[in-house]
Amino acid sequence: MTGKRLEGKGEVDYDFKHDILFFKTKDREYSKSIELLDNLVVDVDKEGFLTGIQIFDASEYLNLDKKSLLSIPNWQFIINVHENIIEIRLVFQIKVRNKIVEKNPIISQQINQKLPNSEMVCEAVV
Repeated sequence: MTGKRLEGKGEVDYDFKHDILFFKTKDREYSKSIELLDNLVVDVDKEGFLTGIQIFDASEYLNLDKKSLLSIPNWQFIINVHENIIEIRLVFQIKVRNKIVEKNPIISQQINQKLPNSEMVCEAVV
């Protein structure tokens, strides 16, 4: 991968009522959002880094119970942008019936907007 690389700490939030899961990089302001799939939006900062991921209808999309999304202690996302293709690798753990379960969806999609080639690595603040 050629381009900028950035690492950061982040935070996660889950809106139980609206079933929206949100991962974001701390201390980076987004300047615009890009809708990828019907249920996925990414936030982009002024330098072109993807700094946040919103998953709508998250429990259905991730095939998880809504209550399990209320506490996600460990997570990481890696987002690569290369030649207008966004690849998101999301890894997180939840507790299901007192057992730790790891989920790791990978989302890849071409976009019509020009973004610089870059990589953002963000993980939970410990």
